[in-house]
Amino acid sequence: MKFKPTTLALIAIAILLGGVVYFTETRNSSSPETTEEAGGSIFEFEESQVQSFTVETPAQTLSFENEAGQWQVQQPESAPASDASVAYLLNLLATGESDRTLTVPTADLAEFGLDQPSATINVVLDSEEAHQLILGSANFDNSAIYAQADPEANSEPSADEAETTVLLVSPDFVNAVNRPLEEWRSQPESEPTPSESPDAQ
Repeated sequence: MKFKPTTLALIAIAILLGGVVYFTETRNSSSPETTEEAGGSIFEFEESQVQSFTVETPAQTLSFENEAGQWQVQQPESAPASDASVAYLLNLLATGESDRTLTVPTADLAEFGLDQPSATINVVLDSEEAHQLILGSANFDNSAIYAQADPEANSEPSADEAETTVLLVSPDFVNAVNRPLEEWRSQPESEPTPSESPDAQ
């Protein structure tokens, strides 16, 4: 039985296409895709519950503690803390929300700048409950920052590899933590300069 050249060509094309489809489906099934969900609150605690926190950036590590209602810088040096700087960050942590939530393979964290974080914030509540927020890189239009909230609690092993949750949070977090030490410390109130008396002229 002989086949016409056109018939052989069609058979070859069909086999080739079948191979491409098989390879694509196999590859997709073995590589978990990023899934996306609507966002929500980052944490479920009140600003007043925070007893201490640390801020780690590539430039510095700072620690703070609430002593009898007054925030104090503990590291790198002991000093009264700036109420405004502390309140700004704690308010973001207590009330901040994520725009979207992504479920990604743990091996892909570098794509979100989370393998070398821009900042890590560790919080301890008055109940001794601890929380962590890790900040990565900005998204494509700089409208949000990739982050992880309590990553150990939000990582789940799958059949293929571990997966973890990545949030998109406000870039205000970057502004809140990227401060020089001087802005974290309470500044003494400057005394008003006495005006010159007319008699002295």
